[in-house]
Amino acid sequence: MGRYQIISSLNNTTMELSKKDKAVALLNSFNTGDQTPISYINPNEYVQHNLSVADGLQGFGEVMQHAPPQGFKANVVRAFEDGDYVFTHTEYDFFGPKAGFDVFRFEDGQIVEHWDNLLEVQKPNPSGRTQFDGATEITDLDKTEANKTIAREFIEKVLLNHEMDKVATYINPTNYVQHNPAVADGLEGFGAAMKYFAENGLVMEYTKLHKVLGQGNFVLTLSEGKFGKGELTAFYDLFRLEDGQIVEHWDVIAPIPPKAEWKNENGKF
Repeated sequence: MGRYQIISSLNNTTMELSKKDKAVALLNSFNTGDQTPISYINPNEYVQHNLSVADGLQGFGEVMQHAPPQGFKANVVRAFEDGDYVFTHTEYDFFGPKAGFDVFRFEDGQIVEHWDNLLEVQKPNPSGRTQFDGATEITDLDKTEANKTIAREFIEKVLLNHEMDKVATYINPTNYVQHNPAVADGLEGFGAAMKYFAENGLVMEYTKLHKVLGQGNFVLTLSEGKFGKGELTAFYDLFRLEDGQIVEHWDVIAPIPPKAEWKNENGKF
C-alpha cells in the first residue's frame, strides 16, 4: 500500500499543479501543517456535503481547530481525476482510524465542492484483505467511459433493479477480489453476504445512484439507500475493471445522520 506521491518538476517550480495534485496536497497538509493548499479552496464558493462540518471555508477551519494534540493524519492510497472532479481513497487518523473516500469538484483551478464518506477501520475480511490493500496502478485510460458505463449498469440493473441473473455479466465470476470488511472474495462471498442479510432480516437496498466518476480501470459510484435495519445510508463503491468486468471492489458504507444533526443544508449528495 503506497502513498500517492505528487510528482513535480525540479526544473520548473512554477509548473501548474493538476487538480489531482492539489486535492492530494490538501489532504497531505493534515500531516505537514502546510498552509499553502488551503489556497486551493475557493474561499467564497465552497459547498460542503460532509454533514458534520459547517459550510464554506470557515467550516473547514473549525474542524482543523478541533484537531487533537497529535493532529490529523491522511495517507492517500489512491487518487483519480475525471474532468472537473478528483476522487481519493484515503487511510485517515481523523478522530480515530478511518477509511474514507473524498470527492472534490473544481472550477477555475480551485475546489468549490466536497463530498465524502467515512467508516472506522475494520479488521481484515474473511479473505484476509483490508479496506486499503490491493491494486493501485491506473491503466486503460482509453476505456474510462466504457468502464464507467459498466459500473453504472451494475448499480442500476443488479443493485437497483435486483436483476441478480446479470451479476456474472458485470462481476468476473472467477476473479473477484473483495475488500468489504465483512465479505469474502468471489461471487460466492457476494452471494453468502446477500443470503446472510435475507436470513437475518437485514437490508442492503440501493435506491438512487447519484454519481459515477472514473479514470481508466477505476470507477467510483456514489449511491444512497438503506442498510442493516433500514438506516438511511450512503454507499461509496470503488471498482477496478479488467476486460469489461469488475475484478476488485472497495467500499465505504456509512449512515446518513438525521437532518436535525446536519451542520449544513447541502445534503449528502
